[in-house]
Amino acid sequence: MDSRTAYQSTEASVLQTNKVLRNTYSLLAMTLAFAAIVAGAAMALNLPHLGLILMLVGFYGLLFWVHKAANSSTGLIAVFAFTGFLGYSLGPILNMVIGAGGGEIVMTALGGTALTFFGVSAYALTTKRDLSFLNGMMMAGFWVIIAAVVANIFLNLPALSLVISSMFILFSSGAILLQTQAIVRGGETNYILATVTLFVSIYNIFLSLIQLLTAFGGSDD
Repeated sequence: MDSRTAYQSTEASVLQTNKVLRNTYSLLAMTLAFAAIVAGAAMALNLPHLGLILMLVGFYGLLFWVHKAANSSTGLIAVFAFTGFLGYSLGPILNMVIGAGGGEIVMTALGGTALTFFGVSAYALTTKRDLSFLNGMMMAGFWVIIAAVVANIFLNLPALSLVISSMFILFSSGAILLQTQAIVRGGETNYILATVTLFVSIYNIFLSLIQLLTAFGGSDD
């Protein structure tokens, strides 16, 4: 491969990376806005909680659809269905927190989520360090979180719930780091899948911050 061919290949790779990054952030912004609208509608209509079983079935069912349709024309429909579903799930939670006098908690959680996302993303976009070493820790952390969640279903310990929320924040921040760097380095070329990873991470950080702030603020969740 001569120098000109190598340059053209590198330029094409950079353009592709920039396109994926731009499409990911554009779609992320739209899905966040859509989820916020759905959450607002659920709050205004005072719609009920989904319940654990329906939440799990809806989450994993729609997530499966997103992955199956990620490379097809229905991918965008699947993404908005998935993020809208999560937006709906926020409505009853926010109503409960705000109804208990936690409006400031919600705003603080929003601000904290935004700062976390932009801070972590900025680091992933600018660092030259290879963050792939986090993959092993992320896998171990995932199973620790699953085990803790299952254990707390039976134990129902408030302290363990706070630990789980803290772990979710750390895990989701790591997911943002890895996903963003994967886009930058060409490891992720599907902006739909990248958007879903970032959206779920933001969703988890926001909910976890609400739980932590509510607990330490003395409000009932």
